Amino acid sequence: MREPAQTSPWLDWAVELQALAQAGLYYSKDPFDQERFQRIRDISAEMMAHKTALPLETVKDLFCGETGYQTPKLDTRAAVFQDGKILLVRETSGRWSLPGGWVDVNVSVLENTAKEVREEAGLDVIPQRLIAVQDREKHNRPVYAWKVCKLFVLCAPAGGEFRPNAETTASGWFSLGDLPPLAEEKNTAEQVRMCFEARRAETWETLFD
Repeated sequence: MREPAQTSPWLDWAVELQALAQAGLYYSKDPFDQERFQRIRDISAEMMAHKTALPLETVKDLFCGETGYQTPKLDTRAAVFQDGKILLVRETSGRWSLPGGWVDVNVSVLENTAKEVREEAGLDVIPQRLIAVQDREKHNRPVYAWKVCKLFVLCAPAGGEFRPNAETTASGWFSLGDLPPLAEEKNTAEQVRMCFEARRAETWETLFD
């Protein structure tokens, strides 16, 4: 396993301030307190923008766009196998990843996994087993300003073929020893290897951080 990514304490403080401000805005009924919490949220975004060199409005969109108690985002990644090879899709960046993405609010993890494969690879799949639940920042770079839980799901193909779409430009089946350049912000070679191990195992206990 990779060593956890080292983040600046300033970024950690900004993330904590944002979470506290978000909760305060949601639960506080006093208008003066809400004004103070909003200012704390703005300061956290300004800190993040200063330390990451991202435009302030971009940070606010990504970092301050939710309400209620702050919780991690969920990302599903499908491990689909055929003839001993794993399915990967080519991102618009030219690098390859397991089909997947953010879990939509109106679907389950199982449904989202199948939906992402259909959208990105054109295949219908049957989700079979939860391989792992991982804390993204312990495995992937760069570290994001928000917390992400990654769920890897073993799937069986059930028909279909690749269709052009807005997110991916190709799909292919790869052996572990012949992986293409990976989009490591989404999945590393180590994570793909974990999926191969889960596929080969007669029994598998879900891994979690």
